[in-house]
Amino acid sequence: MRRTKLAELITWKNSSARKPLIIRGARQVGKTWLMKEFGDTQYDQTVYVNFEKNKRLKTLFADDFDVDRVIVALQAESGLTIHPENTLLIFDEIQSMPEAITALKYFHEDAPGYHIVAAGSLLGVALHANISFPVGKVEFMDLYPLTYLEFLDAIGENALVKMLASADWKLITAYKSKYIERLRQYYYVGGMPEAVLKFSENNNFKEVRDIQKQILDAYEQDFSKHAPIEIIPRIRMIWNSIPAQLAKENRKFIYGIIKEGSRAKDYELAISWLIDCGQVHKVCRVTKPAIPLKAYEDRSAFKLFLVDIGLLAAMGDIDAKTLLEGNAIFSEFKGSLTEQYVLQQLNSTNKYVIYYWSAERSTSEVDFVVQYDGLVVPLEVKAEENLQAKSLKVYTEKFNPKVSVRTSMSDFRRQDWLTNLPLYAISELRREA
Repeated sequence: MRRTKLAELITWKNSSARKPLIIRGARQVGKTWLMKEFGDTQYDQTVYVNFEKNKRLKTLFADDFDVDRVIVALQAESGLTIHPENTLLIFDEIQSMPEAITALKYFHEDAPGYHIVAAGSLLGVALHANISFPVGKVEFMDLYPLTYLEFLDAIGENALVKMLASADWKLITAYKSKYIERLRQYYYVGGMPEAVLKFSENNNFKEVRDIQKQILDAYEQDFSKHAPIEIIPRIRMIWNSIPAQLAKENRKFIYGIIKEGSRAKDYELAISWLIDCGQVHKVCRVTKPAIPLKAYEDRSAFKLFLVDIGLLAAMGDIDAKTLLEGNAIFSEFKGSLTEQYVLQQLNSTNKYVIYYWSAERSTSEVDFVVQYDGLVVPLEVKAEENLQAKSLKVYTEKFNPKVSVRTSMSDFRRQDWLTNLPLYAISELRREA
């Protein structure tokens, strides 16, 4: 399968100001595969080190951070002669050896010619554990599950991807049923690479769900293995409450759903741990849609989304028939999945600053408010072809934005005050808003 982040890695490789690169992302989103694919396609040779599995290298940085000594050890370990100009060094699960994170500073300062890419599933957690972090000496890249476009490409629908990129809306609309069919499949399969690969091989929804359950089990094991023991029960309670939190008409996170009488201060550390792992995404409310949105952030009001829509469907035990064919009883949770989908697509680009807006003394709420290119764009999300946008209308009358966007299963159209962007074309938001 192809990942769009590969192009960013190639740009990094060719940059004269290149620094060691750290790839952040939740477990099993494809970090190891991406690094190895990058090495295989862009370098003469790759030296891969997994610090979690390789016991011999535990003492590599124990005495000092001499780069030449480290290179000698890596050559002995790999059996390869390392040349800076044509060798990619991959440091995987780097959080297992905090000294290796610190060593990246010395590679940058003393041997900038080496090409180093590092990753770690629990890196965000590790960075809060008193590690001597090389501030300003490394670059970051965030990796998320496959987007809808990457999913289309992986299952052999590259023509649909190219069609969206053309922005020929008349042609795109002619293939609407195909886009929607694949979108409903994506709601079930999601973007975890192993699940997508299995689906691309045999279209077997049961095998996909088995993989998703295994991933969820692995996440649960991480709670017990890596989280501070005193917050493990609270992490589990938050994690297991997310489907119920999102199933509400108002998706705002309510502590009382976790346990009656719960307070924010009891769960702040647990939520931070899940965010640092990349397993949840936090979207805060803004009181005013002005630039910069962060200046108007209300941190006491927020929504929590999962890392992947397929995992959300698996946690809710939503069967394939219900998702693909529709079910009246399923209508409320369909809205949750749709918001999860939109957030996931926007988040994966790293181009948007994402919040939501709600009025102080009314029920009006706009699902997302997005900042990019000097614009603040309100984005209303509709699961089907519901063309009402009452909250968006209230927002528009109050703040008079340059453009307002509703995304739904309806066709692309521009009206006086509103652009309707099909859900399957949410990747085109920057172009059309």
